[in-house]
Amino acid sequence: MPKPKKRGSNHPRGAGGQPRNVQPFSDEDASIETMSHCSGFSDPASFTEDGPEVDEEATQEDLEYKLKGFIDLTLDKSAKTRQAALESLKSAFSSKILHEFIMERRMTLTDSIERCIKKGKSDEQCAAAGLACLLCVQMGSGIESEEIFKTLGPVLKKIVCDGTASIQARQACATCLGICCFIVTDDITELYSTMECLENIFTKAYQRDRDTNGVSSTHNTVLHISALLAWTLLLTICPMNEVKKKIEMHLHKLPSLLSCDDLNMRIAAGETLALLFELARETDADFFYEDMELLTEKLRALATDGNKHRAKVDKRKQRSVFRDVLRAVEERDFPTEMVKFGPERMYIDCWVKKQTYDTFKEVLGSGMQYHLQSNDFLRNVFELGPPVMLDAATLKTMKISRFERHLYNSAAFKARTKARSKCRDKRADVGEFF
Repeated sequence: MPKPKKRGSNHPRGAGGQPRNVQPFSDEDASIETMSHCSGFSDPASFTEDGPEVDEEATQEDLEYKLKGFIDLTLDKSAKTRQAALESLKSAFSSKILHEFIMERRMTLTDSIERCIKKGKSDEQCAAAGLACLLCVQMGSGIESEEIFKTLGPVLKKIVCDGTASIQARQACATCLGICCFIVTDDITELYSTMECLENIFTKAYQRDRDTNGVSSTHNTVLHISALLAWTLLLTICPMNEVKKKIEMHLHKLPSLLSCDDLNMRIAAGETLALLFELARETDADFFYEDMELLTEKLRALATDGNKHRAKVDKRKQRSVFRDVLRAVEERDFPTEMVKFGPERMYIDCWVKKQTYDTFKEVLGSGMQYHLQSNDFLRNVFELGPPVMLDAATLKTMKISRFERHLYNSAAFKARTKARSKCRDKRADVGEFF
């Protein structure tokens, strides 16, 4: 008698709204297409030594075929299938430039995102909001992006202000609202309206009940942080007269957030304060803050915090950030950072630039360097000029050989091992004390 078939086989299901087995957009797809799509200005490290030639046209067609499938699956009846498709599109959009492909399908993508935000649950809403950010980053500023924001803006605002929605969805929509508005809005009225929406969220952190130890942390803190950072990003593109109004409104209230139990809130408040001081001094060289002594005392305490009830990693991160914030407030100084991408370098030399860079890095993740090389909008924001065009021969001469990399890594490994051995082997110091 034949054995009955086992239930729950691994065959994908499609009809009747059953979940499909969505093949996610892989890192291999990203690396191959990134190299072939824009080999003229790719990272030198992306070229393989003596590797086989890639059929660029076939690779591009294969990629677009996959992406079309993912776009179709965003309308599937299964929530898991829709979410997987959104995540795959996010991975593709963050790892390469697909302007022409997206331009032809922008309205379909916009409708899919709107539907997922309106009718989806928390995880699906978060994925859709993240895809909306990347869609605007790909499109850049222009009429097409404005059309996208006109459709999605009201939906995002509704979720942000909806107290019954999940905190994670509201947080993702607040970030998306700030980034999309930063990219596409030329209408000053819309800019002020969006900032007011975000202000209504994070200013609730000012009004919470305070005890003797400071501001108590609640489950809404992550939402307040996202709203504050999105608002700060938009403040960097406001006219100077509006900047003055916002500084007068918030500069005396923000220090109260430095006592929050949540580390990320303290850091967000500190960096926002540093940025406000930077903008205030740009608008008025003789700017004077009345409670400077009290503020610097609080910042210095955070920069040297040694409370045992906090984790070492948190204390280290907090001290590092607030040392820079204290220098910005007291000495008007900023520790310049250098970012390398391919053959180029970018210097982050002010808090406004740092805030902008950190925001887009959070959205693009590992694709940030590639977009800095080839995304016209981001290069415009950071004043990098047109993309640097390098041919394959030049890039190969810039590439370190595999043998040289091996020698360098071996030497670094030996040096690191010796340094760590000295710190760990306490027996070496025993003889010195007897």
